[in-house]
Amino acid sequence: MRLSLLDRSRTRTDRSAAAAVSDTIERARWAEAAGYERFWVAEHHAVPGIASGSPAVLLAAIGAATSRIRLGSGGVMLPNHSPIVVAEQFAMLDALCPGRVDLGVGRSLGFTPPIRKVLRADTEDAERFADDLADLQDFLLGTGPVTVQPAPERLIPIHVLATGQGLAIAAQRGLPVVVGGPMLTGDLAPLAAYRREFVPSAFAAQPSVTVSLDVLVADTDAEARRLAMAEAVAMAESRRTGEFPPLRAVTEMPDGLTPRARESAQRSLDGSVHGSPATVRRRLEDLVDRTGADEILSSASTFDRDALRASDESLAALLR
Repeated sequence: MRLSLLDRSRTRTDRSAAAAVSDTIERARWAEAAGYERFWVAEHHAVPGIASGSPAVLLAAIGAATSRIRLGSGGVMLPNHSPIVVAEQFAMLDALCPGRVDLGVGRSLGFTPPIRKVLRADTEDAERFADDLADLQDFLLGTGPVTVQPAPERLIPIHVLATGQGLAIAAQRGLPVVVGGPMLTGDLAPLAAYRREFVPSAFAAQPSVTVSLDVLVADTDAEARRLAMAEAVAMAESRRTGEFPPLRAVTEMPDGLTPRARESAQRSLDGSVHGSPATVRRRLEDLVDRTGADEILSSASTFDRDALRASDESLAALLR
């Protein structure tokens, strides 16, 4: 089973945003040492709790700081960009880090209406995702109307961060998918349709599914739940305020949360895999059996960086 990490460059109340970027690079180093397959970074714009707005720039720094681990965007949001710009950014990355680059793309717009406005992105941009994806493939294949520079010396893999409609597009375009959220515990019919309708392409001969979720490992189930609480509370607060906050040192459900926010935090906890090594192993095996996943992508974070490193290393050892 392949195992990868997604780091969103989460900010923390006791550290600067610049420190969050340095923390991401440090995490990539320890992920490589632990044997992870890929290290992914995200694209979020103008979000106080996330310092990763430029995946290609951050991946270049990570590539310079590592030597083996694959470098992935999880993902570049195509509605925010021209396909040729994305193609050239990742062709440049591949020239700098030959054979190590994975281009993950999605169709989400900005976090809030003001962010979408300054990005000059709207629902029409998201609706053009299939066309933009086809253009991106053409540029990377060298069959577009103009030539990407630097010209790629190998085919750069593309992964689609997908839900229902995105899965159908990925199947038509012959691309691997990354899925997460409610789909992992709900109706798997769209995933079955993706596999059934997959059209082999130059990018992939057969369907491939990566499941993405928060995974935290600690000595006990109770300790792992405490680690998961910081992200769960931040997510609940973001849904209440529209602003994703920096992580803070929260290990129990705060008394000040509204009933709705408390329910939201609990849903986040329920949607993650956290626990002792035995608990995590059992739950991940069940998830792989249920979804037929080819790869697990852990997107977890927590306030305590030392505990996060211990969790990442324990997870790698668990699935080695």
